[in-house]
Amino acid sequence: MSVQFRASVAMATLAVTLAVPQIASAQSYPSRPVTIVVPTTAGGGTDIIARLIGDQLSKQLGQAFVIENKPGAGLVVGTAAVAKAAPDGYTLLAGLNGSMAVNPSLFANLSYDPVKDFTPVAMLADYPFLVVVNNDLPAKSIKELVALGKSKPGEINYASGGNGTGQQLSMELFKTMTGTNFTHVPYRGAQPAYIDVISGRVPIFFDNMSGAMSLAKAGKVRAIAITSSKRSALMPEVPTVAEAGVPGYEYHTWFGLWAPKNTPKPIVERLNAEVRKALADPAVIAKVVATAGEASNMPLADIEPFVKAEIEKWADVVKRAGVKVN
Repeated sequence: MSVQFRASVAMATLAVTLAVPQIASAQSYPSRPVTIVVPTTAGGGTDIIARLIGDQLSKQLGQAFVIENKPGAGLVVGTAAVAKAAPDGYTLLAGLNGSMAVNPSLFANLSYDPVKDFTPVAMLADYPFLVVVNNDLPAKSIKELVALGKSKPGEINYASGGNGTGQQLSMELFKTMTGTNFTHVPYRGAQPAYIDVISGRVPIFFDNMSGAMSLAKAGKVRAIAITSSKRSALMPEVPTVAEAGVPGYEYHTWFGLWAPKNTPKPIVERLNAEVRKALADPAVIAKVVATAGEASNMPLADIEPFVKAEIEKWADVVKRAGVKVN
């Protein structure tokens, strides 16, 4: 038996020896409650989807999946806390495009790296925005909105829930793709923004469909497009931005689960399988749809490349728009 052969056998044996505890750990996982950290306050979109999935995982795995809200500093506080947690599968992050794709461009010295500090577990759901305008705005379609913006560059305002939010970035992407110039007016959340959108002072708002839909259906504002790649069954009469005149435009808020880097692969794969099982449950699907979302079916292997592409996409938008956070 050659030295090289013996070395190969020894390395193979070591690999198997190291893998056995991880496999055993995955088979017994979870043996105690799991914490899902939500980097926002209770009641928001991230919190809602995290609780929905957490409740279903608790039923499937027989252990509590506890939601812990850690808001602050533009999603940084809770996200950074998970990056530093033990990589054992018992602390997970409910992440979203803001924390995992946009923050690297908004913060010069971000205290975590979405790729280097985390292991993807599963994507959860996508939520589109509605483009809503004041009822008196002379733009009843995306083409008319583009024409209006080009005829009055910088003269027409649009609202957002704050600097660096999806409400701002979705419009900045729209401006980049259409060559228009609307002026940003940030508010402290969607509620105060709608006061001025409804009154006409700031007549344009790209907002979460879950929040905008009821106002549009009540006739308080006019919905002229949806930002997803396909129409919504909840408002099938509303065209997508892409089909209404801006080919290739798409924006949605996406949510997923992440674990600290170096979490054992068998645990990650088990969690991924359980999440996908949860998202295939008709009751879970119905709840996601009821909140204007769509359950994700993205394969585990595709999540990291997707996030990297999103980081590049929003870095370009942030740079072009000069977006800054306080």
